[in-house]
Amino acid sequence: MTCSILVGGAWGDEGKGKCITYLCEHDKPDIIARAGVGPNAGHSVEFNGEKYGLRLTPSGFVHTDAKLLIGAGVLVDPEVLFKEFEDLKKYNVSERTFVDPRAAIITDDHRVRDKGSEHLYKKIGSTGSGCGPANSDRVMRSIKLAKDVPELEDYLLDVSFAVNETLDNGEDVFIEGSQGFALSLYYGTYPFVTSKDTTASTFAADVGVGPTKVDEVINVFKAYITRVGEGPFPTEMSQDEAESKGLEEYGVVTGRRRRVGYFDMELAKESCRINGATQIALTCVDRLYPDCARTQSYSDLSPETKAFINEIEAETGVPVTIISTGPDLKDTIDLRSELL
Repeated sequence: MTCSILVGGAWGDEGKGKCITYLCEHDKPDIIARAGVGPNAGHSVEFNGEKYGLRLTPSGFVHTDAKLLIGAGVLVDPEVLFKEFEDLKKYNVSERTFVDPRAAIITDDHRVRDKGSEHLYKKIGSTGSGCGPANSDRVMRSIKLAKDVPELEDYLLDVSFAVNETLDNGEDVFIEGSQGFALSLYYGTYPFVTSKDTTASTFAADVGVGPTKVDEVINVFKAYITRVGEGPFPTEMSQDEAESKGLEEYGVVTGRRRRVGYFDMELAKESCRINGATQIALTCVDRLYPDCARTQSYSDLSPETKAFINEIEAETGVPVTIISTGPDLKDTIDLRSELL
């Protein structure tokens, strides 16, 4: 059995969706479990020529033999969940998705409070999805749980029991963490952070897995770095420079333009240390080094690209095992069999 956790290495938007889709299609885990904050984090999945923007459904939904679980630590907005059931009907997502009865529920009141808060919505850059107020209510023990929502009755499952039982049976579990390390309430650029911790340790707790059950922690970094909203950004470049490099991006949930910067090695080292990373997945290499676009062999990468990868490995002490050179799943260099 193997229990793997995938975590964003910086401020989110690292290309976790493609990595998760590739890993789940390739490794075919029995359970794919969603961890993290909730529907404030969007993740993009491109599969068979179609692109999906998701907020609660695990990105690995394309592996249709897997159960899709949402852990007790995740905030659930039933409206978002049921819309994604409809959008992903061709993948039988509604028949395979289960929510832990202890997960907390986002309501209209939480969304209104989120968007009406000067501190959260305007200064810090909240997505307005209600996650901050909902987590506040959870801390105050005044929030409704999934087990209290009649519409979710058919989708309830003890996620922790199911995950641990699957691992004990020698089967595989993949845990998807949302957002990114540098948005952690504890370790991020406070106060410009999300409303809970976003490290691998908390992602394990979100789905009820103890640390001794975790085998791999895959830290995902983009070859450059982006963030949405306010907050410190030591390696930020101007928007004009980003445009000249073809690095213009927009957030999945908010549609806001992302700020763009150069790869931050100091942040990468801290992220790997605190997450306990055992592997690094490096995405969007083709956007920084266009001559490597759609390359599927490490030997075909340019010397400049290889030097960049070697530097990341030397500085972090963690092997780069997955290299994404394009949006399609086939545009992936997988070095795990050679390096692990």
